[in-house]
Amino acid sequence: MASDSNPHFSVWTLMAMVVGSMVGAGIFSLPQAFGRVTGPFGALIAWSIAGTGMLMLAFVFQTLSRRKPELDTGIYAYAKAGFGNYLGFLSALGYWSAACLGNVSYFVLIKSTLGLFFPVFGDGNTIIAIVCSSTLLWLFHTLILRGVRGAAAVNTIVTFAKVIPIILFIALVAWGFHADIFAANFWGGEDISVSNVASQVRATMLVTVFVFVGIEGASVYSRYARNRNDVGVATLVGFLGVLCLLALVTILSYGAMLRTDLAGLRNPSMAGVLESVVGPWGAIFVSVGLLISVLGAYLSWVLLAAEILFSASRYETMPRFLSHENRSDVPSNALWLTNIIVQTFLILTLFTQYAFRLALELTSSMILIPYLLVAAYGLKLAWSGETYDRDPSGHRKDLICAGIALIYTAGLIYAAGAKHLLLSAVIYGPGSILFIVARREGGKTVFTPSEWVMFATASIGAAIAIYSITTGLISV
Repeated sequence: MASDSNPHFSVWTLMAMVVGSMVGAGIFSLPQAFGRVTGPFGALIAWSIAGTGMLMLAFVFQTLSRRKPELDTGIYAYAKAGFGNYLGFLSALGYWSAACLGNVSYFVLIKSTLGLFFPVFGDGNTIIAIVCSSTLLWLFHTLILRGVRGAAAVNTIVTFAKVIPIILFIALVAWGFHADIFAANFWGGEDISVSNVASQVRATMLVTVFVFVGIEGASVYSRYARNRNDVGVATLVGFLGVLCLLALVTILSYGAMLRTDLAGLRNPSMAGVLESVVGPWGAIFVSVGLLISVLGAYLSWVLLAAEILFSASRYETMPRFLSHENRSDVPSNALWLTNIIVQTFLILTLFTQYAFRLALELTSSMILIPYLLVAAYGLKLAWSGETYDRDPSGHRKDLICAGIALIYTAGLIYAAGAKHLLLSAVIYGPGSILFIVARREGGKTVFTPSEWVMFATASIGAAIAIYSITTGLISV
């Protein structure tokens, strides 16, 4: 890509990439998702753990952007620099897959929202819903092909437009808050015990991961930054702002409706909460806000997905054809592959009853390995002292932050459970074909001995998962 044609993003544009990526479908489903498994006490603990863990990860991204400015596209480049080509590839593949699945969830939720008013859309997985979603998918595809700069500008405008309805929701629900309802919901059930609360908190972990996915938005686009220091600032400020919105939407909803009623809401459940406070117009208001939010988030995520494939291809970790750019300097082949996969998953939602929940869980599962590798690289860098000999400032803080981020991301993988790891292997195993093609194109040895072990593990896991799905041992 010619440097004179590169768009240069300001700190505000980078911040909009972070907020735009994080604020999408997830926040609008939080009241139902949390109400289904926990009460306010468990929710407060969950957000405290998730907020602390993801804050530490945000600090890691900030540190790495400052100490390793030559590593473009963050999340993939860090894994490759720290742990070799194959783990770098798996990080890129996992991140890209999470982006594709996240985009599927956006389209399902758009049509589910319209289903509140037009029953033909159902829960977002009817034939009519899939046809309309597909039309939107390829309209956005055409827009992005015209240039990243224009798409990023649209994203910045939409980000502001979608945050305003969420802030108004928070204000209105706070105004209609009932302390007695909140108190009745507080423990999340009659069993007030440490083990029960711990179980409730664990059940929320994948939900919190889903709504935090996108924290790396500025890092992925670091090659476009006017100033590399802006990447860390945008990541940190964007994360803290979104965390406040997420926690307030969740906790205040417990003061509007009983937990059992929250659990029974259809998504977007924020619509049902506001309707209970202000009447029918509240559901319409939230639904309009969701449509703006999700369309904007989709735009952010399809940009991120194409960028990660393009960058991995430039460094010979993905096949060469994915590094092609069109006249507008858009990674067009990467964009085509991304949207073809999204289209495929959209069609597959016809065959699952809980399309949105499945897409949410798979998105969260696929992003766990990339996040773990970023945290591990941050810890490796601080532990080895690399780059700290010339700039020792913050060494101890960076070591502690990376250590906590690594423990948190490893804990998320444990909380996800064997089912989600096996489902992830369905993508990691067969998807490794792209890595094999890329290595052979460059005339390089495909796997090192340790990478052969990892590839075999992923392939065996994929075979077990496929067998379990076809025999009904794992339900999707």
